[in-house]
Amino acid sequence: MKQSRILLIGKIGQVGWELRRTLAPLAQLVCVDFPEIDLCSADSIRKWVAEARPDIVVNAAAYTAVDKAEAEEDRAMKINGVAPGILAEEAKRVGALLVHYSTDYVFDGTKGAPYLETDTPNPLSAYGRTKLAGDEAVRAAGGPHLIFRLCWVYGARGQNFMLTMMRLAREREKLRVVSDQFGCPTWSRLIAETTALALQRAAAVCAWNAFNGTYHLAASGHTSWHGFARAIVDAMPAEDKKCKEVEAIPTSDYPTPARRPAFSLLGCEKLARTFGLRLPAWDESLKEVLES
Repeated sequence: MKQSRILLIGKIGQVGWELRRTLAPLAQLVCVDFPEIDLCSADSIRKWVAEARPDIVVNAAAYTAVDKAEAEEDRAMKINGVAPGILAEEAKRVGALLVHYSTDYVFDGTKGAPYLETDTPNPLSAYGRTKLAGDEAVRAAGGPHLIFRLCWVYGARGQNFMLTMMRLAREREKLRVVSDQFGCPTWSRLIAETTALALQRAAAVCAWNAFNGTYHLAASGHTSWHGFARAIVDAMPAEDKKCKEVEAIPTSDYPTPARRPAFSLLGCEKLARTFGLRLPAWDESLKEVLES
């Protein structure tokens, strides 16, 4: 892959920022983000792919404001649903592999067990619907692709649950956090590192199509939003926080515009079988990112 070229879209996002580091040793990187590229414009997307002539396109950009998407579904659909399909078509046109990121929110959370890649999606929100549309558009384009479904992404940069809880813990003596929604908090750096390793292993056999498909990529284990918040606050030094209590509350006590799946764990055995990759436990990763 040393002579390859990768077009990375979404270079300043949580995952995109980490991908700049993990992909740099693999190939020549062309990194772009809004407003340089407009994912609501087919012409802008086609221009960037045509000019970059990449061997791999990595789409780490998305409309991720889950609640706001309820009122802006058209815009969210352009970015999450339509743009990935155009990227997939253009990647196919230049003979490139497309790497695209999806979400656990394509599921309704009623299964009661970890979701597999073969389970039927049933999104509850506009965000979930638009992300599912993007997955389907990528597959329909018919080119080589890897779709990685993620869950509860957090990291040291951007806007995410961990950073929000740390800020609130410095400001308030008590936090009230939902305890009846469960998932797999996943560090953005591990997502980027796993992506790079998967690309290396796929490149070693020189056959992208052999790895075509959707893969769940999430940390091991699971917790609730309350459990996640409690672990974050407990790990903060006493002198850095005002918070003394993290109260568990039901979803009904914290209504939001968008409905969330109650149990959106992702089973990652396919990723382990195909690429030999398995992420560590969510709490081990959280400890590492907080220490760093």
